[in-house]
Amino acid sequence: MKKILVIEDNAEVRENLEEILELSGYEVLTAEDGKVGVEIALKELPDLVLCDVMMPKLDGFGVLNILSKKSSTADIPFVFLTAKTEKSDFRRGMNLGADDYVTKPFYKDELLTVIETRLRKSEQIRKKFDRTENGLSAFINEAKGYEELKKLSLERRIKHYKKREVIFEEGDYPRYLYFVNSGKVKVFKTNEDGKEYIIDIFMDGDFVGYNDLIRDTKYAEGASALEDTDISLIPREDFVALLHANRDVASQLIKMLANNVTEKEEQLLNLAYHSVRKRVANAILLLSEKEGDAEINILRDDLARIVGTAKESVIRMLTEFKEDGYIEINDGAIVLKNKHKLENLPG
Repeated sequence: MKKILVIEDNAEVRENLEEILELSGYEVLTAEDGKVGVEIALKELPDLVLCDVMMPKLDGFGVLNILSKKSSTADIPFVFLTAKTEKSDFRRGMNLGADDYVTKPFYKDELLTVIETRLRKSEQIRKKFDRTENGLSAFINEAKGYEELKKLSLERRIKHYKKREVIFEEGDYPRYLYFVNSGKVKVFKTNEDGKEYIIDIFMDGDFVGYNDLIRDTKYAEGASALEDTDISLIPREDFVALLHANRDVASQLIKMLANNVTEKEEQLLNLAYHSVRKRVANAILLLSEKEGDAEINILRDDLARIVGTAKESVIRMLTEFKEDGYIEINDGAIVLKNKHKLENLPG
């Protein structure tokens, strides 16, 4: 049963809406003002918010502004309920990210049609697509229903990068969003002495280079292929159009791009602050997770750049791990044998 939050300061209108929606098979939550509405929305995470514009304490524009900035509520469909029909109010609401309007007095059928339409579109956009080229295409095709997004896939092309070939350099201005179809990409930063540190490794189904694209700034890092790699190039203009055309689309795309950002930040912090032994172990675990517990094929120089230590130290740690039975090494490839032991090494 879909859950709808009604935020309306007029008790008679609020009760009327509650009755209509409950009889139509929805679970209904109600709030008498915007402040209470925000609290309920953050706690209950409704499937749709139906909100009056003119209210005490916090008006509808304020409610939308708050909810659209919270990751947990940013993609919840938001429909304004208002007696005001001036174009400026409609424009202001749409600029803030409102999905639709229902004007008072309203017809029952009109109200239910708007709600059903918004819920259906939201459900379509919220689908979880597998992170493959087919998954990317499925997401794009779903989004193409919006007029602003029709050209997104038209200019997309796949480029092959040879091992060690540069994809973009620090200081370059972003022209594309990069989607890894096959292969591996390392993102790295170079210090004042010219020493390279690998920040992250991206594989099949990952997006690369989106942070600076979103910020509209030059790349703070460089990227190159760790092995022969095929990448889909999504033009910057199309990506920006996708990001701004629809709140549901933008929210879903950002979640796809983020790909467990919090978890990655924790992993990077672990690599930064633990002992060399623990950092090498964590790097192996991270790469193993990316590979799906398959063999890890990585140059020792690159592994050292992930850990932030000398190549010789990495080789010594790998030898110790092999002797301890934590890993095996087959023709240079690292095979994880005892994940539990590596995870529980002291820091």
